[in-house]
Amino acid sequence: MTLGHVNPACKLDHQGITGLGKVHYNLIEPQLVEAALLRGEGTLGKGGAFLCSTGKFTGRSPKDKFVVRTASVEDSIWWENNQPMAPDAFVQLKADMLAHMQGRDFFVQDMVGGADPEHHLAVRVVTELAWHSLFIRHMLRRPARSALDSFVPEWTIINVPSFKADPKKHGCRTDTVIALNFDTKEILIANTGYAGEIKKGVFTLLNYILPGKGVMAMHCSANHAKGNTDDTAVFFGLSGTGKTTLSADPSRTLIGDDEHGWSDNAVFNFEGGCYAKTINLSAEAEPDIYATTSMFATVVENNVFNPETLEIDFDDASLTPNGRCAYPLEYIANASATGIGGTPKNVIMLTCDAFGVLPPISRLTPAQAMYHFLSGFTSKVAGTERGITEPQPTFSTCFGAPFMPRRPEAYGKLLQAAIARTGAHCWLVNTGWTGGAYGVGKRMPIRATRALLTAALDGSLANATFRRDPNFGFDVPVAVHDVDTGLLDPRSTWTSGNAYDAQAQKLVAMFAENFAQYLPYIDADVKAAAIG
Repeated sequence: MTLGHVNPACKLDHQGITGLGKVHYNLIEPQLVEAALLRGEGTLGKGGAFLCSTGKFTGRSPKDKFVVRTASVEDSIWWENNQPMAPDAFVQLKADMLAHMQGRDFFVQDMVGGADPEHHLAVRVVTELAWHSLFIRHMLRRPARSALDSFVPEWTIINVPSFKADPKKHGCRTDTVIALNFDTKEILIANTGYAGEIKKGVFTLLNYILPGKGVMAMHCSANHAKGNTDDTAVFFGLSGTGKTTLSADPSRTLIGDDEHGWSDNAVFNFEGGCYAKTINLSAEAEPDIYATTSMFATVVENNVFNPETLEIDFDDASLTPNGRCAYPLEYIANASATGIGGTPKNVIMLTCDAFGVLPPISRLTPAQAMYHFLSGFTSKVAGTERGITEPQPTFSTCFGAPFMPRRPEAYGKLLQAAIARTGAHCWLVNTGWTGGAYGVGKRMPIRATRALLTAALDGSLANATFRRDPNFGFDVPVAVHDVDTGLLDPRSTWTSGNAYDAQAQKLVAMFAENFAQYLPYIDADVKAAAIG
């Protein structure tokens, strides 16, 4: 049975997906909230927010993500970073999933990835859970209802949490699988209730497709000055480094919080919503994000709440430190209506340094920016992946290795060319620890980080006095208005300068060891910027 609004010439039946129960096409938010509640998928919270749990999977499962190894992508996929799946295994996986889906009800959203019409991707998302359909309706961009009459997807994602894969039959690692097939243009997701897998699946696709068109795909947030799209900034960073929080600046217009493209003449959001972490969320520190958690149809996942009062305890991490909320961009008062800004004037690289070594902000030359982009140093924050319970130092190239199907140099060269073309200023910002490593020091004060970013974005930081960092070679401001001068010299925040020096040399050695893999692929100026 078909319900909802859909192109009559492009239903699931036309795609060979038959024998299902009720198929709900392109339901809007009230209908999806109602369906999810009737199906017992969650609880109606304050203001009509939807409170739910993702089950045992409270983060992504990167080790269960596969790319089907076909001739068309054999020479362009970074196989050291992307696990291969045999084509016949994918065929079997899809056949078994479709058999499992027989007679069951499903929800379909026909969506678009990419705010720039020249570079967008039409995606059909088929989900077993109504709230997953609500989630992706927030996260991707919604076509006009009239456009649905002729909508034809370029890619189809099928997400069935109740289906368990068989590693022997399906060529995967466990009974959980995320499989991308660039020949059939399909993504299959099984045995995980974590909705973020859908969102990151689309990001992975765009990370493969857009560089082939000369467009830089970025794991970043972005904003621009109010009334001035030429003053755009992008914020690279992995989950937990502050992309969402720092780009949601009430004095600037938010373009998006996580995934963007950088073309010859614009930065454009891939998404239509935000997916913010909620651990320790407060109205005082992050009022805009906090307010969305009591707005209608916001998906609030994996947060502890009082079943009687429906009050959410954002400080309770007993379910997971990776509690999140998903909401449409328009829930942020200063969000861009178009999702498009000019080419960046400032490039911010966010890192969460668990060693307590890096200063809160550093100025980078273009070559140093390329070096730190390829290095992608940060610390994995608790909850963003299964098994991560405390910060772990890591190097995730391009600040998003799990979502990079091409070799890192492909993205690095695009970034290098874009910076050269625009003359963008580049900064490395540490939102991690100061005064010692994790467990000894304390997290960088967000007030100081915001003040430093404001100075960088309004241009005043360029007029500061800088010192050359002896360990990393970048420039660090000596004093900045409204920032504790001691924070700018991380060595001075440690009780032992010798202990800081030893820790710094340890981190320098880690950088050098990691970067050795890129030396055969980079230009001389970037080699000269390498540390260690």
